[in-house]
Amino acid sequence: MGDVAVGARSGHDGPEEQPERVEGVTSDDVVASGESGDDGSRARDGAGPGPKKQRSFWKELPLLVGIALVLALLIKTFLVQAFSIPSDSMQNTLQQGDRVLVDKLTPWFGSEPERGEVVVFNDPDDWLAGEPTASPNAVQTFLSWIGLMPSSEEKDLIKRVVGVGGDTIECQGTGPLKVNGKALNEPYVYPGNTPCSQDDQGGQFKVKVPEGKIWVMGDHRQNSLDSRYHQSDENGGFVPVDKVVGRAIVIAWPPTRWDTLPVPDTFDQNLGAAAPGALGLAGAVPLVLWRRRRLTAGNGRVSEAGTAG
Repeated sequence: MGDVAVGARSGHDGPEEQPERVEGVTSDDVVASGESGDDGSRARDGAGPGPKKQRSFWKELPLLVGIALVLALLIKTFLVQAFSIPSDSMQNTLQQGDRVLVDKLTPWFGSEPERGEVVVFNDPDDWLAGEPTASPNAVQTFLSWIGLMPSSEEKDLIKRVVGVGGDTIECQGTGPLKVNGKALNEPYVYPGNTPCSQDDQGGQFKVKVPEGKIWVMGDHRQNSLDSRYHQSDENGGFVPVDKVVGRAIVIAWPPTRWDTLPVPDTFDQNLGAAAPGALGLAGAVPLVLWRRRRLTAGNGRVSEAGTAG
């Protein structure tokens, strides 16, 4: 129906003209419709329409799901990601089938792996060559896309950091494992294992970790193909720091296995490698003291001779 002018003035003083009558529509109907809000309530004092009717939950559900997916992707990319443990190389700290949450935030602020941390890292040089690749279904693919499950396409490993740039790592006989000449007490090593292996190639070693790399080992020492067994690769068995995804901080699944993954106490001792300058200074101090003692003794003899003369 066309627009209806209601209550228009004639353009000169005098009584308002009567509104035109349109068949089937009265002036009361038009006025009522102009003063009513969407919910049928009358607007007061010319304040406009009343509040709109709230959307139903089902109409808002797609928006909520979309927001949740965006947040999940942001968390997966920048904050925390879940990873599944596929092998026994980290027993008994981690069991096959455990789900761990990995902190991906701190590396964004320049933090580098530290001794004793359990870290997830990208395969540095075909360490996983020959390992079978899982074929996930559609649900698993979706869950891995939003970070609730690890991606089958990502070749990641999980080990414990034993040495960082500048450290000298040594393992002779059955152990103990030494960092910069200091023995580690390793209660996390799998029961029945020795810190070092004598019966396989790579079990005996002494290496110095280059800057920007780390040396990693599994807690199940006799069942872990870690840095020891990849010394012939392009990185010499070391893992470049930029390959580290993040630190595993908690076992999140199954609930009966829930636990944190702190740095063991043995790494709290002063394991730092002495800098060459510090070694030089330490060696120079006794020499300087010895030389000063000789000069003092010599000056004493000259003084006595002078007095005697």
